[in-house]
Amino acid sequence: MYTAPDVVEQRRIVRAALALRPGDRVLDVGVGPGLLAAEMAPEVGPGGRICGIDVSESMLAIASTRTDVPGGPGIELEFGSATSIPHPAESFDVVVSTQVFEYVDDVAGALAEVRRVLRPAGRVVLLDTDWDSVVWRSSDDERMLRVLSAFEEHLADPHLPRTLADVLDKSGFTLTHLQVVPMLNAGYDEHMLSAGLIDIISAFVPGRRGVTEEDARAWADDLRSLGSSYFFSLNRYLFVASAL
Repeated sequence: MYTAPDVVEQRRIVRAALALRPGDRVLDVGVGPGLLAAEMAPEVGPGGRICGIDVSESMLAIASTRTDVPGGPGIELEFGSATSIPHPAESFDVVVSTQVFEYVDDVAGALAEVRRVLRPAGRVVLLDTDWDSVVWRSSDDERMLRVLSAFEEHLADPHLPRTLADVLDKSGFTLTHLQVVPMLNAGYDEHMLSAGLIDIISAFVPGRRGVTEEDARAWADDLRSLGSSYFFSLNRYLFVASAL
């Protein structure tokens, strides 16, 4: 899923918003498999710094295979979370986090940690999804609603973008840029984001909100059978803010 064309394009949009310069010190909160960190490294150059933290040891292990990037600094990886960043105050010029804060119970606490490790006037770039924005064709709309409702249980806030600007403001940040990052898959393609989501969702939802194993299986089979009639769209939202 991280190498799906629509997710690759998402990282390009995030990097454009970051507008990194040689020598920048960057922290990636929720570094995952390290693809964004590896793409940022040449942009800050050998005089810059790229650090990544994650709560998943397996993700850190995958990211460790990408720490040596030509033209960039060695990428530094540590175990850590958005609410407990293992770095001193004012360590970074930029903090970036994609598809992480919607999983965080204490967003205000996480933003306080981000502000702590940012230098004065440093920037934070956040990307998260509002899961009510999903438009997904199905032959059974009622089942689709039940499945998506059950899937929202894996998130702390499935609608975080609606309130994130307000929390940023109350946490001492000034919003400088906001944009929609749409994800659109027309026609079924196993290499696109939503194809991977089908597997993740169908494994998670059984036993939640009345969804059975049979429901989840039928839901997934239905979507895969649509072929050229398949349609999926959702909106992610990109926030860029400066620390006061």
